[in-house]
Amino acid sequence: MSAKLNELKKRLRPGQVYRRAELEEWSNAVDRHLRQLVEDGTLTRLSSGMYYCPKKTAFGTAPAEDEKLVEAFLKDRRFLLTSPNAYNALGLGTTQLYNETVVYNHKRHGHFKLSGREFDFRMKPYFPKALSKEFLLVDLVNNLDRLAENKDRLLERVEEKALAMNTASLSRLARDFGTVRTKKFFQEVLESHAA
Repeated sequence: MSAKLNELKKRLRPGQVYRRAELEEWSNAVDRHLRQLVEDGTLTRLSSGMYYCPKKTAFGTAPAEDEKLVEAFLKDRRFLLTSPNAYNALGLGTTQLYNETVVYNHKRHGHFKLSGREFDFRMKPYFPKALSKEFLLVDLVNNLDRLAENKDRLLERVEEKALAMNTASLSRLARDFGTVRTKKFFQEVLESHAA
């Protein structure tokens, strides 16, 4: 094994996702070294130009964490991961399970497969740094047409829930993140309650 390949191997950390460009600085023949590291199991190729250094656990090899995958793919830390499954925590009676991870971000739009998993990248000018119940409620109304639930009944429950939440935060999130329909819905709900 060459000294350069050994040096590259020492730099790799289990559980980390790397882009080819990141590894170039430690290799004088990055493509050959990547091929060798994939063949010997040190790295796993995730997609074009992305590699994962597998982390061993008592149950076998752990898959790459969604956050690390997305960060390497976007080359950016500014994103928010969510799923329609998160709506179930709002207590609105939603029970459907969805096999979808949504990534709100500033760079990419579309469906991408990373490490065998589907991600729905949605480019937005604004999204909060962390999920909150108010944000999830706004996001649910934004995505109402994508859900398998009874929409009229769900909106009635959303209205009740909205009035029990932090209405200032809800109003701000609806204004900053909501679609035109969502903004109108929350404006009417919150104004009728205030009157």
